[in-house]
Amino acid sequence: MFAIEVENLQFGYKEKIIDDISFKIKEGQFVSLIGPNGSGKSTIIKLLNHLYPPWQGRILIDNEDINSFSKKELARKISLVPQNTLIEYEFTVEDIVLMGRYPYKKRFERYDEKDYEAVHRSLKATNTFHIKGKIITEISGGERQRVIIAKALAQETPIILLDEPTAHLDINHQMEILNLLRRLNKEKKTTIIIAIHDINLASRFSDEIIILSMGKIIDNGIPENVITKENMEKVYSVKVAIDKNKHTNSLSITPINN
Repeated sequence: MFAIEVENLQFGYKEKIIDDISFKIKEGQFVSLIGPNGSGKSTIIKLLNHLYPPWQGRILIDNEDINSFSKKELARKISLVPQNTLIEYEFTVEDIVLMGRYPYKKRFERYDEKDYEAVHRSLKATNTFHIKGKIITEISGGERQRVIIAKALAQETPIILLDEPTAHLDINHQMEILNLLRRLNKEKKTTIIIAIHDINLASRFSDEIIILSMGKIIDNGIPENVITKENMEKVYSVKVAIDKNKHTNSLSITPINN
């Protein structure tokens, strides 16, 4: 069963950014989108969350057209961790994560014990429980990133989309978050789609990788098949050495002089 199917998708803001791409993601897969700046990674994440309607093509979620879902119905299927996590309102961390429960509430319905249990599990999983009473505008960028991931976890969706979730995190918290996502993926069969710049992390954690360049898919498949010198040099215009990391048993990419 496919969690997501993308067929002949085209989209742009003023000029075309996504150029007739198609791909399928099976339920329970961990898939990374990689490619240089401007390749279309973030735009695909936004389209999959129905933030914009495509110019052409269609997106299926669990074999149903994404246009058939109401906003709340889709929010019970897909949660999003955006690239921009700046929040200007003075909510507490706990209040922000509690917002992840809104798809399950009727209008004016109060949050109950089940909601707070989900929130606290998510705060603990992202190592942010100790700051739950702090104001979101008063914490660091890395802490805020983890809080937004906690909000997505509290939403308890079968699909999580993440746009550069490790960009503002130090190496310790990068590994914390990626290990957490992988654990969710393995234990709960959560489908993870992540746009990420770090090719080595993508190779280490992904079941499959989709390589993008100028809005087109250059290659996709298991890391060992798509992380090749030819693909890397074609997409990034830099010579690379590719080795198997003896500690992680995943591919490791090292740029070398031209």
